[in-house]
Amino acid sequence: MRSGRRRGRLTALARVVAAGSIDLVLPPACLACYAPVAEAGALCADCWSRVSFIGSPCCARCGLPFEIEAATGAVCGACTRAPPVYDRARAAFLYEGAGRELILAFKMADRSWVAPRLAAWLHRAAAPLLADADLVVPVPLHRWRLLVRRFNQAAVLAQLMAGRSEAQLAPDLLVRTRRTALQSRLSRSERRRNVRGAFAVRRGRAPLVADRRILLVDDVLTTGATASACARALRKAGAVRVDVATLARAGRDPP
Repeated sequence: MRSGRRRGRLTALARVVAAGSIDLVLPPACLACYAPVAEAGALCADCWSRVSFIGSPCCARCGLPFEIEAATGAVCGACTRAPPVYDRARAAFLYEGAGRELILAFKMADRSWVAPRLAAWLHRAAAPLLADADLVVPVPLHRWRLLVRRFNQAAVLAQLMAGRSEAQLAPDLLVRTRRTALQSRLSRSERRRNVRGAFAVRRGRAPLVADRRILLVDDVLTTGATASACARALRKAGAVRVDVATLARAGRDPP
């Protein structure tokens, strides 16, 4: 099993490297729509306008962008009423428009070659969180879902993020203890029940977590149910801080 996981990670990375070499023989194309662009790894003007990048001001806890000016360190109403299990979350853009299309293509259509550009945007959004981290940990896929998708998009992003810091990559630290339904098909309350107790620190790895600061990496933050379930498992193993970095986040939680 270990050799199989190792081969899977190497295969995913090989796709990223090999796909990058395509730029040497083909004209640069938009990451989203394939329209001609000036340089590789860029978006055309139309697709760029359809990506809602997140900047300041945003909630100091969950990273939700504020619609009006807010003081540094301000916390949104939802986090004030019910603080999340994790400490901070940051995302590169909202899960809508061309940003949503890019993520779906990345993880569902085997377009792993877009990973370096996506990771660069994620690093820009979550650089302070990465600077504070001791470990970079991806949200794991269940082994059967990994078999279907062939790679874990969160693990690819986590590796690229860790490569930009002194933090240690721990790609297999977390495991899914059971198969869960797709979160995208569930309501907020159903999502919490769906992932409750579904994650754990791999047996024998708890000493690596104790007294460490963790950066958890995933593709999308919607209700925060998955991030919270992972954070609980990490805190149970002794993590002193759990931050979350995702490519995208929902503008508002579903009901």
